Amino acid sequence: MTKSLDHHEALIYTMVTTSAVDRTMSGAELARIGEIVSHLPIFADYDANGLVDASQACGELLGSESGLDIVLDLVRSSLPMRLRETAYALALEIAAADLDVRPEETRFLELLAEALEIDMLTKSAIERGIRARNQVL
Repeated sequence: MTKSLDHHEALIYTMVTTSAVDRTMSGAELARIGEIVSHLPIFADYDANGLVDASQACGELLGSESGLDIVLDLVRSSLPMRLRETAYALALEIAAADLDVRPEETRFLELLAEALEIDMLTKSAIERGIRARNQVL
């Protein structure tokens, strides 16, 4: 097993995994990760220079045997309960960034919600909020 993550890294791993799970990381998804790290209050005390290193470390882990399971375990064990809903919301933001949520992303989101122990009502509310934020005509 690899080292534990701080809460910033766990959130970044969540976003990077959401983007990479369909084997393509779109420019829109990468840009959205950068925006989130630059602007959300949870990252106010994070040195954004660490984003590339954290993303690469996540990518390497995902490329290993059982990488997805390891990432899910790391994220779950590294995040305090109060940030688990935040992690799920950030994953949804990344999935919605390119306006094309692929089946692989949907399956990962299901696994993530289960790993983070997010109840159905909360999960639905977060999903509805993200859908409303990203709605286009």
